[in-house]
Formats: sequence, structure tokens, C-alpha cells
Amino acid sequence: PGLIIELRDERETPERKEIFYYKEGIVEFVRQLGENKQVINETPIAISGTRIVEIDYDGKRMTDDVLVDVVFQYNETYADQILCYANSIYNGDGGTHMTGFRTALTRVINMYAKENKMIKDKDPSLSGDDFREGLVAVISVKMPNPRFSSQTKDKLVNTEIEGVVSSVVYEEIKAFFEENPAMARRIIEKSLNAARAREAARKARETV
Repeated sequence: PGLIIELRDERETPERKEIFYYKEGIVEFVRQLGENKQVINETPIAISGTRIVEIDYDGKRMTDDVLVDVVFQYNETYADQILCYANSIYNGDGGTHMTGFRTALTRVINMYAKENKMIKDKDPSLSGDDFREGLVAVISVKMPNPRFSSQTKDKLVNTEIEGVVSSVVYEEIKAFFEENPAMARRIIEKSLNAARAREAARKARETV
């Protein structure tokens, strides 16, 4: 947040200049991704946390900090868009940070819905796909010694990062839902509608 990047093309007279500035950082990025969509939570949900973990440095185990920033927003569409970054490097195929986020999101929404008796006996069981319908999210981790599946760095493979992201996301979303029950209900209702539509489609296929 607050970083200003200024590009100048000094070959031209007068020189051409472009300034890139995100006052709110990832929050503003997610809000931009949700433009022209009917959003469920007007203000994106922002999560930040730090964990101390053991990192493998060429066979040596050392402890270090891992910083996790996650921002997400729901809209009324049916697709999800999750963008992942490790040390500001875009990971097009996701990786362990995406897995940790998905696991925590599914777990905390399921738990909250059951504890508050929002899922009826007649409702179909909710899956991770139901929770991600209409989700726009950006996951960013800052960590030492990131490892990737290839030279193009499309996928983060550090195994310890899955647990770190999952822990931070679970605790922070749980606290957010407890403080904002109306928003939690809207998000869970959208997930339930996705599950009901999926079940109706399955029954229609079986009928055909």
C-alpha cells in the first residue's frame, strides 16, 4: 500500500510519464477486479498475518517469518478468480498458498454454517466449489527461499506454506464472521444457492 511507481520515457520531448499508485494496495486491486460486477460485500475482506516457520535452506533448517496477505470479495457471478503471488512473483498455477487458502475457506464457512444452524437437513452438502462461486481473491505471501515447480515460477511448492496460509486465513475469517454475522449469512446463502443449483442440475441429468 502506498507504493508509487513512476515511469519516464526520456526519448520524447516533452518526456512522457506514467504514474502507478495503489493507495490501499491489494484491497484496491481486488476492488478493481470486481468492477462492473454486482458485489455482495462492498468492502473487500482483508486478512494479514505473520507466522514463524522452519525453512529448508539447501539442507539446513532455519526459522524465519512468513507474511501472509489475503484480500477477497464475493460477487453475483458464477466463476471464481484467485490470483496468487509469492514475493510479488505471479504464480499462474497457484500452489501451496492457494491450497491453504481454499482449505481454510471451506473449513471455516462449513463450521460457521453448522454452528449457526444455517444448513438444513434437506440441503445438499457444501463443497469447496460452492464456497468459491463468485469469489475474487488475491493471495500474497512474503517468504525466504521460495521454491517453484519450474523456471517460469507458475506454481509455489514450499510445503510449509500451505499450513501457514491455512492457519492465518482460518483464524481471521472466523473472527470476521463473528464480528459481521449479516455478511457471513449473505456469503453462506450464496454458497447454499450454488449447492442447490448443482444438486438440481445433477437430478436433471439423471432424469434425462
